[in-house]
Amino acid sequence: MSNKQFRTEHDSMGELQVPADALWGATTQRAVENFPISGLPMPRQFIAAMGLVKWACAGANAELGLLKSDVAIAIQKASLEVAAGDHDAHFPIDVFQTGSGTSSNMNANEVIGHIASEGLGVEVHPNDHVNMSQSSNDAIPTCVHVSAAIAIHEQLLPAVRHLSAALEKKSEQVGHIVKTGRTHLMDAMPVTLGQELDGWRSQIDHAEERLNDSLQRLTALAMGGTAVGTGINAHPRFGQKVAVLLAEQTGIAFASAESKFEGLSSQDAAVETSGQLRVLAVSLTKIANDLRWMNSGPLAGIGEIALPALQPGSSIMPGKVNPVIPEAVAMVAAQVIGNDVTVTMGGQSGNFQLNVMLPVVAYNLLQSIELLANACTVLADKAIAGFTVNEDNINAAVGRNPILVTALNPVIGYELGARIAKQAYAEGRPLKDVARELTDLTDEELDRLLDPAALTEGGIQK
Repeated sequence: MSNKQFRTEHDSMGELQVPADALWGATTQRAVENFPISGLPMPRQFIAAMGLVKWACAGANAELGLLKSDVAIAIQKASLEVAAGDHDAHFPIDVFQTGSGTSSNMNANEVIGHIASEGLGVEVHPNDHVNMSQSSNDAIPTCVHVSAAIAIHEQLLPAVRHLSAALEKKSEQVGHIVKTGRTHLMDAMPVTLGQELDGWRSQIDHAEERLNDSLQRLTALAMGGTAVGTGINAHPRFGQKVAVLLAEQTGIAFASAESKFEGLSSQDAAVETSGQLRVLAVSLTKIANDLRWMNSGPLAGIGEIALPALQPGSSIMPGKVNPVIPEAVAMVAAQVIGNDVTVTMGGQSGNFQLNVMLPVVAYNLLQSIELLANACTVLADKAIAGFTVNEDNINAAVGRNPILVTALNPVIGYELGARIAKQAYAEGRPLKDVARELTDLTDEELDRLLDPAALTEGGIQK
């Protein structure tokens, strides 16, 4: 390449050649050259959060009389462009970088400073102006919290509610159907499809509750702590003003953290949130696996439902159709659980006044949020909403189930009930026929006591 394709930039370490069309400066360029590790840039949500945080910081500094109005306005305009995604190509730094995220913070400072300088016609310095009253050590933890909170509010919670609504609607449609319950994958007492679906929905609703609870800690921001938590070089009201401005801009109840020392040195709120994402992943795995079992067959499996046929299931077996959506959801869950391990290890990497795995915490947390949001949506729309019920299969299995004898326990006792069930299994005979022979109960009493629909209501049969 010719020198015309580069320009000379400098930072505190000296001069450096930077691509001529790059909006970043020397510090970012050093990071690009230092960390050719994964090819994974920081997530879009994180870059957006950096833009919003820099916007709020400029506004707070202006309100406190620390930053000239015209400079603040130029920074805010450039910051909102970054937040909107207009300059994502100029955020090239690898996820696996300096643990404080200093490289990403300076990337944002340099890009925003460059754009603001061009717009204002005078130099807007990345450190003196864009980074005023901040350190990477409070800016990046703030961006972790802001990006995750926004992603949960805008992506995950709506998707979780959508899945819950889909389960509720399906329960209304097919909830009356009585099926064989299963424990240990073995036949058990009957339940309704509504009871089964409502159990899944309860899992999802509790996930929403857990996420909302964790947001109370996630919306507490470290900004204002600067280098070590003391707030050196920042106005005492700076952090609070930044939180207020972010809350106004996003509609999320951000607040200044009570302890900036915790905000810088720990990522407990991110670890907690990741843990709640893991719980949701576990719930989705339960639902996905149940759907796969219920769909199994169609001839040699359980065959209670038929999931929508979305694509050919085999490259060699014509006509085969597989439960592709539950399988994809189960893989998402596995990824999220693995991400949680990474976030946990990142969270325990606080040394004295700073956590040093912030970028990887952000990356994995945001990936989990996005994956779960998408998984909830496709599970709702392409599995739950469209499955049909094979009532003939269900009814045949319920009618043959010797475990129904459990309902007779209060009347005939456990031991006689076990004898009846074992004989019905061994002889392949209807339970009612065997019970008629081995008890004094009339046909009318047996019909009443062994009615599968009545048994789904619980209570003691008499």
